[in-house]
Amino acid sequence: MAFASACCSVHMSSTCHTLLRELEKIWKDIGETEADKDRMLSELERDCLEVYRRKVEEAANTKACLHQSVAAKEAEVATLMAALGELNINSLIQPEKKSVSLKEQLALVTPLIDDLRVKKDDRVRQFADVKTQIDKITSEISGYSNIINSVSSLNLEDHDLSLRNLSEYKSHLRALQKEKSERIQKVLDCVNEVHSLCGVLGMNFDRTVSDVHPNLHETSLGQSTNISTTALESLEQTISKLKTERKVRYQKLKDVAGLLFELWTLMDTTREEKSNLSRITSILRLSEADVTEPGALSWEVIQQVSTEVERLTKLKASRMKELVMKRRGELEDICYKNHIEPDPSTSADKSSAMIDSGLVDPCELLANIEAQINKAKDEASSRKDIMDRIDWWLSACEEENWLEDYNQDYRRYSGGRGAHINLKRAEQARNKVTKISIVVNTLINKTLAWEDEKQKLFLYDGVRLVSILEDYKVVRRQKEESKKRARNQKKLHDMLLSDKESVYGSKPSPRRSNSFSKTNGYRDNGHGSVTPSPRRNSTTCATPELLSTPRSNSARQNGYFKEMRRLSTVPLNFIGMAKEDTVSFSSISGSESESLPQG
Repeated sequence: MAFASACCSVHMSSTCHTLLRELEKIWKDIGETEADKDRMLSELERDCLEVYRRKVEEAANTKACLHQSVAAKEAEVATLMAALGELNINSLIQPEKKSVSLKEQLALVTPLIDDLRVKKDDRVRQFADVKTQIDKITSEISGYSNIINSVSSLNLEDHDLSLRNLSEYKSHLRALQKEKSERIQKVLDCVNEVHSLCGVLGMNFDRTVSDVHPNLHETSLGQSTNISTTALESLEQTISKLKTERKVRYQKLKDVAGLLFELWTLMDTTREEKSNLSRITSILRLSEADVTEPGALSWEVIQQVSTEVERLTKLKASRMKELVMKRRGELEDICYKNHIEPDPSTSADKSSAMIDSGLVDPCELLANIEAQINKAKDEASSRKDIMDRIDWWLSACEEENWLEDYNQDYRRYSGGRGAHINLKRAEQARNKVTKISIVVNTLINKTLAWEDEKQKLFLYDGVRLVSILEDYKVVRRQKEESKKRARNQKKLHDMLLSDKESVYGSKPSPRRSNSFSKTNGYRDNGHGSVTPSPRRNSTTCATPELLSTPRSNSARQNGYFKEMRRLSTVPLNFIGMAKEDTVSFSSISGSESESLPQG
């Protein structure tokens, strides 16, 4: 380098001298003076210095520009490295600055900058793609359709383009994508629920959903389902309104159907007539939330039921009197079967008169009778245990009467047809009769307990049951005492006969035979023959109707209790009974005296 500079200097020096000699020769030829020559040489020296100075300045400017370019490149490298989050490579370049020229330094930094710019552009595209998706999902969630240009929003000077920041953006994007997926599923669930509710209510689904947002059920190219918070809130509000409407309509249908069912019952509607609205019954068996049948709660169905109710109501008005009489008959039947006195205020005659006169609304009268029927059913249910015991008691009384007649039949031990059946029945009747007293006492206790619980008297055909049972106990006790006296008198009679037979000997007499026949239950029919005749006691506990009437016959029970009330109000004539027994004994004694020989 030095050698080349020296050679260049020598060549320039020789050239300058050659040019000076040629210039001096020209001046000489011209005839210039020495002063002019010196002046022109001075000018030439100044021109040469000016050229050198200009060249030095240009070189200095070039050096400064190279310094500035290198610094700018290094600054750009630092900026790109900071933006990309790369390691600072300036620390690797800095030690070589002293031994490397500026152009070499510039040549070293330029490829690095190109690589960093390519990497930056790629990173910017990644950020732009991620942020575009973020902005799009965010706009879908927020409900705003204007998406901000992600590329323009990335500030290359202060934006962080590092992989760490890119990873954060991607994490945020995944979270938004997950939220979008959840919102889409929620929107679909809400739309499906709206579709189901609209089907049940018979409403237009497309119109209902379009009121929320047009694209909730219509998807076209480039148009996505609205998943905004506003759309979800609107869907939830729509579902709430539809559920409220469903609840109102269900209750409306339930109320109207309740009237329909009542009218069906009152009008004795046939199954064929009910079949047209059998769908209503299946709907009302379900709860409100379980009704999913399309059109089940539409206004058409409710109007259909309402129309049928109006038709039956008009028909009911014309048949109200007939219905009132029928329900009154049912009330009386319930009361009759359970021996309860029906309310006389709604008797058939009074009800008919009130309806004909217009003094009372037939519907109110019918409702009053319905309430009385329900009350009678409730009371019958509470009386069931006691009524069952009354039936057992009456059956036992029947068996007791039958047993008395059976014991008075002198042919009961004969080998006739059916004798063994009567013997078996008699044994069962004896077992049953022995329990009557216990059952009556139990019946009194249960009746008193019922009265204490209900705070009212237990009436049987209008008479207090406890009074009937107490009277029965008195009558039964009197009957037992009468039987006991009869047995004692018979024993005394037998003793007198045996004493006379021991003194005078046994001598049958016609009157004595007749007397024994009467005792054994036979009665002379006036033609010289005798027929079996059941012996009756004036204090018997039952009437002849009980002998051949089935146990469940209410007429028999009514007759029996009337007889019991009659007996309980008429004192028993024990004196008359004693006189009859005395007369019978005297007649027997007289006949025996007449048959004795005369002393």
